[in-house]
Amino acid sequence: MKFVTVRDFRLRPGSVWRNLEKEEDVVITSKGKPIAILTGTSDVTFDETISAIRRSKAELSVSRMRKLAIKKGLSGISEEEIDAEIKAVRKARRR
Repeated sequence: MKFVTVRDFRLRPGSVWRNLEKEEDVVITSKGKPIAILTGTSDVTFDETISAIRRSKAELSVSRMRKLAIKKGLSGISEEEIDAEIKAVRKARRR
């Protein structure tokens, strides 16, 4: 995985594209912090790649929710309480 600053990406995009053509990942950074990940793909692997990315992002979201629930002491609530919470949020969104 290669790290490239926003400035370098703007000034030398060719080197980034070459890495992506080799299906390597490139992390774009701004002020020393990662802000984007570019990942190489092809017309053959595109659907599988996008599916894997979406699945990984969903798993990461669930993991964050679980950690937050434990931190807030909500990890032991019942299914009925979960269903009630979901209904309340859905009702509030309809307004």
